[in-house]
Amino acid sequence: MHSFKLTILGISAVFLLAACQAASITAPAQSNTIVKSTESVEPISPTPSETPDPAKPTPGLLASIATNAAVTAQAVKQTEQASGIVATPQAAVEVGNNWWNTSTFYEIFVRSFKDSDGDGIGDFKGITSQLDYLNDGDPNSHSDLGISGIWLMPIMPSPSYHGYDVIDYMNVNPQYGSMADFKELVQECHKRGIRVIIDLVVNHSSSENPWFQQAVAGNKGFENWYIWSDKHPNDNGPWGQNAWHKASNGRYYYGVFTADMPDLNYRNPMVTQMMEIVTAYWLEDVGVDGFRVDAARYLFEDGVSKQDTKDTVLWFQNWRSFLKPINPEAFTVGEVWAETFVQKKYIDPKGLDSLFAFDLAEDIKGAIYSPDPSRIIKSYQEAINAMPDYGFSTFLSNHDQERVSDLYGGDDGKSKQAAFVYLTGPGIPFVYYGEEIGMLGSKPDPDIRKPMQWTGDKTAGFTTGLPWREVNKDVPVRNVAVQSANADSLLSWYRELIAIRNAHPVLATSPYLSFTSNCKTLYATLRTDGEEALLTLLNIGGQVQEYCTISIEKSPLTGDYSASAIWGTSSIQTINFGADGSVKGFMVAPKLAGGESLILKLEH
Repeated sequence: MHSFKLTILGISAVFLLAACQAASITAPAQSNTIVKSTESVEPISPTPSETPDPAKPTPGLLASIATNAAVTAQAVKQTEQASGIVATPQAAVEVGNNWWNTSTFYEIFVRSFKDSDGDGIGDFKGITSQLDYLNDGDPNSHSDLGISGIWLMPIMPSPSYHGYDVIDYMNVNPQYGSMADFKELVQECHKRGIRVIIDLVVNHSSSENPWFQQAVAGNKGFENWYIWSDKHPNDNGPWGQNAWHKASNGRYYYGVFTADMPDLNYRNPMVTQMMEIVTAYWLEDVGVDGFRVDAARYLFEDGVSKQDTKDTVLWFQNWRSFLKPINPEAFTVGEVWAETFVQKKYIDPKGLDSLFAFDLAEDIKGAIYSPDPSRIIKSYQEAINAMPDYGFSTFLSNHDQERVSDLYGGDDGKSKQAAFVYLTGPGIPFVYYGEEIGMLGSKPDPDIRKPMQWTGDKTAGFTTGLPWREVNKDVPVRNVAVQSANADSLLSWYRELIAIRNAHPVLATSPYLSFTSNCKTLYATLRTDGEEALLTLLNIGGQVQEYCTISIEKSPLTGDYSASAIWGTSSIQTINFGADGSVKGFMVAPKLAGGESLILKLEH
């Protein structure tokens, strides 16, 4: 069931099977509770003119309903015997060198990136038109950003502006264009060496999804796709919120985020089967390169445990066993918004390929705000201990958080320092669109997802029409055009750092070794894989530091190494490592300016 081709017979089967569904799929009633960033489903001006009508299902919906109906009888038998979880994980097909480990990703909110038709809403063609800004396909060019992966926030039909409540899992939002437009975008990305992953919302659907509407209407084939109670349970959500909502049929359903987002019931095997169909469709039929999994912590509840349960972890292990044989190089990264030690359970044995390192992001930002290199070092070490394959995904801020530039009050100097840390550190970096030019934005959510600032005109070069959301007031001075012409701009900083990262994979995948220093604000690391060695230095904050020395007790290097700067300027010519790999009190410079950074290439 890797793909479902809709035919006239298939459409006929939809109505025939839907009319004949009378089987009740019995699954344990649950009073579950859980978390993620709460999304508002408020309509954003202008009101969507092409919001899908669930009463008129698209071919993707018809296909999924037909498939669901076809497997109903089988699922009844499975449910009678199942414990509520899919089978024991099988050995997945693994690849030796994972492309994502040396990639830098760029997160895009399609609605806000580039509008191609003047309706004020960003679209697929708009992104396609700007691909040369992201990666022009020439590895020797530094006029592009140099990213090699794109994460697209939800692109499936949805009644909300953000898209995290899906109506149709096998189609695209018509406000963003057609499926043909999307496939063209993917093809053009691939020509430039850019992989494309899309947001996949597995925890819940939209309340306007036909699956849910069928369940509310009493269709026994869909009733147990969601979690129901005849009475309001005496049970709150994980942060104390009401997670039970009254439907028009008088019953209560579980929706951990909002009433518009009813949680899917994964103790019903049919729900997993449907998500496998969806997974195969996007990988095989459409050709995406993987998924960012939204709200991954909350698929199963177990009594008072509402997140990170064993069943949830096991589900992702099984999903991996399904997904990897389809495409061994498909990449999955999960939103498990939790402490690093909690995330570890998703890694061993592995389900998702990567997890976003939320603790690390906060520690990097915090350590730049109040200079403290030890905080960064400790956080990186904790991430590596949890994910020894360096598979964690790093970032500064995302679509749910205050923009990093806003946190620093628009201080590009601090933004540069934070970027230096995570773009020279281990892991898989994700840049949130506009971060590279210092776009500002704080809550509410629509204000951290405003239109991209391409030029200094009144609509920021985003659209020829009225933007769906007002652009930032600093557009005349903070935009791509202005910063592209300035070699010292934040955008130029990002371009050069990513170019260095691309040219020196040792920064992404080699062991992370840290130095101590007599200067409390000096952050220094050694990265070596046995063939190449790089020394990175950053004087965090704005204070000049004098006569800074660095020390390390042990490293793989021994003897004298010549040093040449590939970033910044330095008078260091050689550095000596002892027989045990140690360095003791080596002076890096008589004076380091606040925010000064260096990357030195060491050669034996």
